[in-house]
Amino acid sequence: MVADAIFEDPRLAAVYDALDPDRSDLEVYASIAVDELGARSVLDIGCGTGTFALLLADRGIEVIGVDPAEASVDVARGKTGADRVRWHVGETDALPPIAVDAAFMTANVAQVFLGEAAWRGVLEAARERLRPGGTLVLESRRPERQAWLGWTPEATRQLVEVPHEGPVEDWIEVTHVDAADPEGTLVTFVSPTVFHRDGRRVDSVSTLRFRTRAAIERSLAAAGLELVDVRDAPDRPGREWVYLARRPTPAG
Repeated sequence: MVADAIFEDPRLAAVYDALDPDRSDLEVYASIAVDELGARSVLDIGCGTGTFALLLADRGIEVIGVDPAEASVDVARGKTGADRVRWHVGETDALPPIAVDAAFMTANVAQVFLGEAAWRGVLEAARERLRPGGTLVLESRRPERQAWLGWTPEATRQLVEVPHEGPVEDWIEVTHVDAADPEGTLVTFVSPTVFHRDGRRVDSVSTLRFRTRAAIERSLAAAGLELVDVRDAPDRPGREWVYLARRPTPAG
């Protein structure tokens, strides 16, 4: 998988956290890992700039972070405490053999896998790296809520003063919606970033797949995972589901 420019371009990766500073949603997942699952080891799939991985490491959890975007992982490696996390650039199925208590796909990670082969592949790769009884936790936006209707330049434009970069402006604009598949709407959008210091503009094009709950539940079962729970996301009630699925424990 080729990472979008917003994650792979070094200059964009360096300002990513400043443009999206509120990651309070991750506290919910840290609580699931620590308080609910009692996890001592976690695989962070699509770790990006490392915010969640470092949050878990701060709680004494052994963390492996994996992401195909080298520029984003480079940002993660430069953060305080990064030496407590094992970072890998690449796809989940390319990781060396590990056995973790839990694996997470937070934010839009689960939705970047557009085709069924890629989606099935990451679910199977996660299952193979969970210990028996380990849990995969992922979130996905509910397509019926059509979150993309609010992704307009007028609603999303911001100008942020970024240290060492000065004013940086960005916004989101949807360019195509494909609702032909009843099990998953494809939404393509452009995310321009303008560096006012020198006038450079970088356009990052992304596509997300908004799978239905039924489709995700079938995918988890097909990948050999047992659905444990589907719950409303506490930080975005009514707008996305959080799925917990367990690797079965061998009988006997």
